[in-house]
Amino acid sequence: MRNFLVVRLLITALWLLPTAIACADHHMDEKPLRTITVNGEGKLKVKPDTASVSAGVVTQAATAREALDKNSERMRQVMQALRQAGIAQDDLQTSQFSVSPVYSRPPRKPNAPQQEPTIVGYRVSNTATAIVRKLSNLGGVLDKVVTLGANSISGPSFFTEKPEPILDEARQNAVTNALQKAKLLAEAAGVELGPIMKIQEGGGYAPQPKKMYRAMAMEMDAASVPIAAGTQEIRATVNLVIAIE
Repeated sequence: MRNFLVVRLLITALWLLPTAIACADHHMDEKPLRTITVNGEGKLKVKPDTASVSAGVVTQAATAREALDKNSERMRQVMQALRQAGIAQDDLQTSQFSVSPVYSRPPRKPNAPQQEPTIVGYRVSNTATAIVRKLSNLGGVLDKVVTLGANSISGPSFFTEKPEPILDEARQNAVTNALQKAKLLAEAAGVELGPIMKIQEGGGYAPQPKKMYRAMAMEMDAASVPIAAGTQEIRATVNLVIAIE
């Protein structure tokens, strides 16, 4: 029985041998796929249409209660000024609130140990962030909130509310840029471009530069604060792998 199985296995191996040899010869005849990899970038400059600005009130008093009462009264006026300036309720949000002690460290006397700091008061900070959708109103908004009590302002930070259509155009430009590079490299190397084997997006973004603006009410003029939104660059990148013949 054992001899019969051995003979049968040998017959099967001999029968499959020509097929295996043919497959090996076929793979040896195949040439490795040659490709070229290129990166492309698309950039567009746009004018921002929206801005965010944070307006806050910082107060200090001997007790936390007194500091909070002073802060709350002024902050109500600031919030009301933002709403009167046309800021929608959904575009206005409290972004920071804190109550912290204020310390004083007595000067160190000669040949005496340093005394521990003591609490001399309390500081309250309350900040609201507003989205301004009409940039022509931004200077007036800043002027009004400072006049009504805001003494800590951060921003404005400009951005494009709906960047996706612009990003799509930047992506198209990135692919065009990559294909131009591939054609140039192929001509220089004396080869022909084949089909695109792979497309991978490297990313797209619209940066939001932050410009800081801080002022106290007594430093403000009656005129509206001058504001320049400038332009922003929206960018997309792609990576192409293309066969070459």
